[in-house]
Amino acid sequence: MSDYLGILDVSAAGMRTERMRLEVAALNLANAQSVKAPDGSLYRPQRVVSTAAAALSTGFAEHMDADDLAELPSAEVIEADVAPRRLHQPDHPYADKDGFIEMPTVDPAVEMSEIITAVRAYEANVKVVSAAKSMMTRALEIGER
Repeated sequence: MSDYLGILDVSAAGMRTERMRLEVAALNLANAQSVKAPDGSLYRPQRVVSTAAAALSTGFAEHMDADDLAELPSAEVIEADVAPRRLHQPDHPYADKDGFIEMPTVDPAVEMSEIITAVRAYEANVKVVSAAKSMMTRALEIGER
C-alpha cells in the first residue's frame, strides 16, 4: 500500500508545481502592460524552476529498488533575467526626459503556451491519482475475498 501512497505524493508534488506555473503565467499576463512607476518600481516577469528529487535523478532500476522517496520534486519562482521594453510615448505621465516608458518584457504567446502546458500536465497528474485510487480500491476488493 505504501507504494501507492508514494505515487500520490509524487503526483501531488507535480500538481503543486503545475498550479504554481499556471499562477505565475497568469500573473505575468496580468502585469504585461504595467509601466515603470515614478518611484522606479517595475514588475519583473517570473518563471517557475522545477528541480528533480534526488531519488528520481538516479537510474530507473535504483529508483525501483528504493524503499521510499528520499525527496519529492520541488519548484520555486524566480525573476526572469530580461531587460524591460522601452516604448517611446512622450505623452505618458511616467515618461522619462527622453519620452520613453519602460514596461516588462512579457510575450503573451509564451505565457499562453505555459498555461496550456501547465493545464495538460496537471490533468496528467490527476489521471495518475485516479489510476492509483482505482488500483488501491481493486487491491482492497481482492483482499476481501
